[in-house]
Amino acid sequence: MQSRYESSPKETASMNTATLRENFLIDSVFEANNFNFTYTHYDRVIVGGAMPVAQAMVLGTYDEHLKSEYFLERRELGIINVGGEGTVTADGETFEVSKLDCLYLGKGVKEVSFASKSDETPAQFFLMSAPAHQAYPTRLMKKEEASPVNLGSNETSNERTIYKYIHLDGIRSCQLVMGLTVLAKGSVWNTMPSHVHDRRMEIYLYFDVPANQRVVHFMGQPQETRHMFVANHQAIISPPWSIHSGCGTANYSFIWAMAGENQVFTDMDAVAIPDLR
Repeated sequence: MQSRYESSPKETASMNTATLRENFLIDSVFEANNFNFTYTHYDRVIVGGAMPVAQAMVLGTYDEHLKSEYFLERRELGIINVGGEGTVTADGETFEVSKLDCLYLGKGVKEVSFASKSDETPAQFFLMSAPAHQAYPTRLMKKEEASPVNLGSNETSNERTIYKYIHLDGIRSCQLVMGLTVLAKGSVWNTMPSHVHDRRMEIYLYFDVPANQRVVHFMGQPQETRHMFVANHQAIISPPWSIHSGCGTANYSFIWAMAGENQVFTDMDAVAIPDLR
């Protein structure tokens, strides 16, 4: 588990490309039979991935960072599968988690393991964990249950479907909010017009990006934007003061995961396109 510390808008504005990527890009999320975790000091969120191949992966604790008896002693965990068929076992109960399904594990779940149905097409579990002061029940939500909403249009190149999983009217959590967006063929823009939400940090995981294509992720204050080229299965840490938008060289999908002051999905401060710099 690596650590990432907070960066202010002022210091971010002076970063070159390498420093920007070092602070905000997570370039390796999935690795066979290994947990890749990043502990970010934005709301003390932990983000990572699990890709079990030929064996189950058991979630342990990380004493240097958590000082806890087990991983979820004081935390909650949101899980979305972006790979092949898999299972998650939590305190002896096994859940079938297919691609784009979401599983929530609340504070106090002690034993967690991940497995794939096939070594050739392993599951790829995206993991997002935040501190929790209250325990909510474990719950699986299939993608068909996530009340998909169609947004955008062909005319603005942002026709997309949004799936909401962990939020006030879906899976209840202490402070996590999670879902994903799938762009239609021919559409490349996400989250545009852009916005900030000073009360929540956010993580983006880009997936289903073709190998020879990239997503240009835009961040920074609206009047001082920066960009990074992002490949498949790479993630971005988005501070509360930063916009978070992307434009791809082909259509793609991404997970959005948040934690912070509240869970109101519409709590955002919109930025008009002409005001971006």
